[in-house]
Amino acid sequence: MIGVADASVRSGLPRALAADALTHVELTWIEKKIEFWIRFGRETAEQILDRRRRVVSFAPNSVFAFVRWTSNDYGTALSRLDIVRAVNAGEHCQTLPFVRPGGDILLRADGWPKVERVLQLIDAIEARGIDAIEVSPDHWRHVHNRLTVGEAPRAYDAQQHRAFILRREIGA
Repeated sequence: MIGVADASVRSGLPRALAADALTHVELTWIEKKIEFWIRFGRETAEQILDRRRRVVSFAPNSVFAFVRWTSNDYGTALSRLDIVRAVNAGEHCQTLPFVRPGGDILLRADGWPKVERVLQLIDAIEARGIDAIEVSPDHWRHVHNRLTVGEAPRAYDAQQHRAFILRREIGA
């Protein structure tokens, strides 16, 4: 089995970042070529690697949206959006490129039409005054499932959000 420190050497992340309890996401920005960014999420740390790359870190159980877009000489090569829950140290997780150690993927959208639709849904939730990081993980899973089968997801409303917050407060 590969140790966390050994994985950090191969991933390019500094050894100190890979060995802690945070989830680290490597972001790259080369205008109109490689654009990896965080759409929402509460970063707990940031490390600048060079002028085009940085690593942002998230606390366990926090939720963030990671967008990846790349192009080549013929146009868009990759469009992907993942909404991820940062995992606790030692917790089982799904692997995800540029995310160490990985995370609980709540939603995955591949292809620009689906990515754009998810971005619109996030905008609509925020327009209702709800912070996207506070949305129920079950809603993100619902959106993923509906988009996968080509159906429109249900809107996330204030009543549904209140029910989720109350359930979370009582520990259910």
